[in-house]
This record gives sequence, C-alpha cells and structure tokens, in this order.
Amino acid sequence: DHEATKLLLLFGFVKIEDNGVVIANRIFETRLYNDILTSEEMKSTPISKAGAFDKPEFIKNGILDVELILTKFITHFHEIYSDKPDKFIEEDGRKCFLIYLRPIINGVGNYYIETHTRDHRRMDIVIDYLGKRYIIELKIWHGKKYNEDGEQQLSDYLDFYGLKTGYLLTFNFNESKEIGIKTVKFDDKTLIEAIV
Repeated sequence: DHEATKLLLLFGFVKIEDNGVVIANRIFETRLYNDILTSEEMKSTPISKAGAFDKPEFIKNGILDVELILTKFITHFHEIYSDKPDKFIEEDGRKCFLIYLRPIINGVGNYYIETHTRDHRRMDIVIDYLGKRYIIELKIWHGKKYNEDGEQQLSDYLDFYGLKTGYLLTFNFNESKEIGIKTVKFDDKTLIEAIV
C-alpha cells in the first residue's frame, strides 16, 4: 500500500521475490542508489563531505588506494557515528560506506553490487576504477567463525574475478573490539581487513 513502492512496481524498477520487494536488475539498482546517494540530503552528510574532502589522497599514479580509503573511513565513521545507538543493520553500513565512496570515485570510476552474491545478509561491492577492479566484502561481526567464513567468501569472489587482493570491511559493535586495518594471507590471496 506504499505509494512509492506501487509506482516502482508499476514501472518495473522493483519486483516481488520471496514475499519481499527487491530491485529488478543491476541497472535499476545502480541508478536508484546513485539517485539516493547524490541527493542534496546525502551530499550534505558529514560522511559524504569527509569523502569529498579526502578524495585527492586516494589516487596515486592513477591507482585507487582502497586500503587508505578504508583507513580514513574507519576514522571518520568513529568521529561521526561513535555516539549512535548500536541498532545498526548491514544496510546502514552499506549506505554509509557508499556515501563516503561516491564522491571519491565519481566521474572516473563506478561501483556496483555484485548480483552473484546478493542475499540480504551480506553484500559485495565491486569498484571499477580506470580499468582496475576492486572487491569489497561488507560484514557485521558475529564472531570469529563468521569472520573466517567471510574471508573464504572473499577468496572465492577473488578467484571468480581472477584477482589476488581483496578487502573485507566489518562493522563490529563489541565493546572490546580493536578497530583498524590488518593484512591477512589467505591461501594465495592478500586480504585487507578493516574493522569499524
């Protein structure tokens, strides 16, 4: 009965799947995300302004420094959102990160949500920037085993794309967490893991 949803269904931007509303395809998904992320409301958020301000630091010799992006994102996330309640779902983390990322790659690169891995519990972001591809797996911390499963998933996605380096961004709301970046060797891959 939601008017906006009815219009989206009418024009085929969304569809009903498993008793829920999902975006109909990757093109519509990217367009809808871009529409939301480039709205004046989103561009005026502190996290978007931080991404725009930091942008010059992230490109070195035409290569996107994703590790530095994650490092700066962690810093800004804690400065801006550390006093917010822990009622945080993965969609909020996705939106926060994409709001930060959008002004950094805007005009030169793009991102999309990989359709092979979309399942409402996790998501992968694929960034294309000047002909190079970067895979970022987003997770919410649910323990060490869940994190190891995320590393295996990321390794599998890297195999799918023929890449050797990937990125894991985990939102952890435990009191005793250690925020920061670490490098993990996983089989023949290098995983850059960021804990927010």
